[in-house]
Amino acid sequence: MKRAFFSMLILTIIWGSTFPLQKIVLVGISPFIYNSMRFSLASILSYLIWGFGSIKYGAILGLFLSCGYITQIWGLTMTTASKSGFITSLYVVLVPLISYFLERKKVSVLQLLGFCFAFIGMYLLSGGVDGFNFGDFLNLLCAVSFAFHVVMITIFSNKVHHSKLLTPQFLTTALINSLLGIHGKWKITFPILGVVIYTAIFATVYGIYIQTKYQKRIGSNTSALIFSGEPVFSAIFSYLILHEKMTVFQIVGAGLLLTAILMSSVGMDEI
Repeated sequence: MKRAFFSMLILTIIWGSTFPLQKIVLVGISPFIYNSMRFSLASILSYLIWGFGSIKYGAILGLFLSCGYITQIWGLTMTTASKSGFITSLYVVLVPLISYFLERKKVSVLQLLGFCFAFIGMYLLSGGVDGFNFGDFLNLLCAVSFAFHVVMITIFSNKVHHSKLLTPQFLTTALINSLLGIHGKWKITFPILGVVIYTAIFATVYGIYIQTKYQKRIGSNTSALIFSGEPVFSAIFSYLILHEKMTVFQIVGAGLLLTAILMSSVGMDEI
């Protein structure tokens, strides 16, 4: 199972790298149009590689994924980036709750400790929060949507081959974002196109393929702990690309998140 762990970790690193890149290009295009382009390209590539797949399961996953992106973008317009990042990342600690009710999977003592570390780490890394508004509520809905998306991938990938979950999922997300962005800003530049291609190929087609392939082997809870490293890698790439600085508290928070990832790897060979 070490291959599953490291594959999911590489996926988390890739997802972390998309944040600074998207931050650069999203100033010139509607977020919905960007997502429409990203997932449309992903749909085409996925169809050419694996065919259409399962409409039923893929579309359900696409609805959760779309809801997550929509509420995240909408909520971000009403709250701060740090609060949005923290509340959205709470999907990591919501996964074990949803997994328990839908899969009857209980967390181990070590996993519980890991989730506690992840929660504190995400709070410190985000810089903390102050107050709660409607934008924060939307970001909370985003976290719930992403948590359901993680758990449902585990459930559905045990029902059908993992490759059958991809194309309908991407196409559903592309269509919903296209409808919402129909009156948005359609300015297309080479940097925007480059980021669309990168995120479509690596973060979407390759990334969710790896997620659907390995998550059913290691489980929703272990996967969530690995994904808790996403804001850490986002901060690292933001430092390298955007030259953003980290405070001492943020560095401590990043350390706690990395500790949570290491805890997820303990006992991996026994799974």
